[in-house]
Amino acid sequence: MAGAKADKYRLTLEYDGGGYRGWQTQENARSVQGTLLRAAAELFGSEVDIQGAGRTDAGVHALGQVAHLAVKRSLPPPRIKEGLNDLLPATINILKVERVPPDWHARHDAVGRIYIYIFSRVRNAFGKRYAWWVKEGLNAAAMRDACRLFTGFHDFASFADRRLERHVSTKVRIAAADIEERGELIIFRVAGSHFLWKMVRRLAGVLAEVGRGNLTGEGVAELLVTRSELPARLTAPPAGLFLAQVLYPGEAAMPLVLPPPLMFAAADGRQVTGRRQDA
Repeated sequence: MAGAKADKYRLTLEYDGGGYRGWQTQENARSVQGTLLRAAAELFGSEVDIQGAGRTDAGVHALGQVAHLAVKRSLPPPRIKEGLNDLLPATINILKVERVPPDWHARHDAVGRIYIYIFSRVRNAFGKRYAWWVKEGLNAAAMRDACRLFTGFHDFASFADRRLERHVSTKVRIAAADIEERGELIIFRVAGSHFLWKMVRRLAGVLAEVGRGNLTGEGVAELLVTRSELPARLTAPPAGLFLAQVLYPGEAAMPLVLPPPLMFAAADGRQVTGRRQDA
């Protein structure tokens, strides 16, 4: 929509990434962005532009992805939310629509991103799509100690896929990393300004190896100072990964809310069953 005066809206959405080849529009592949573009073009009856705060890979989910929608025709935010949800498949849900200034950008204006990775201690047919069952058993305390080594400013070259990021700096500042247990679930939560391609899944895979007892904290620390192919070999499956929240100036991290399909394993009563439905 270059050169055209456009109204702009901030969309907050959740999606089940299991049936998509990732967020980004791809030729001859079903994507979240492409599905949103088609629904918005139908709703507005004109050209639209949608850009996300970050790209999620095939099979990766989102609890709080953010995108901006630029259109030539104005509609009230509640009408946009209702209209898009009527046109979208059940696997994509618009949680909130807000009007933003014309120069606001979902990716460029973001100051932080929070991901969660969910491990399960139990096998369950309904949770397989959203958690990684590690049948050997996991030591959550050891994982917690190891994941805190990730905080701060480090070179995560060992955790990056250099095929697509050859010219990108592998130095990343991690604001927080922790492990939380909820019933039979172990949840790895990590916050940073940005993340490298496959980085979070490789962090999770390394933590799983720590939890199995096959890797020590000292071994994890070594991966942050010496380049190694070990994290690539340990890359965790995409099903357990969620983009939980995108942060903008003045915003704070929200309490962790698990997707309803994982209620079966959150047996300690802290699972929140409601979803955000702001207009």
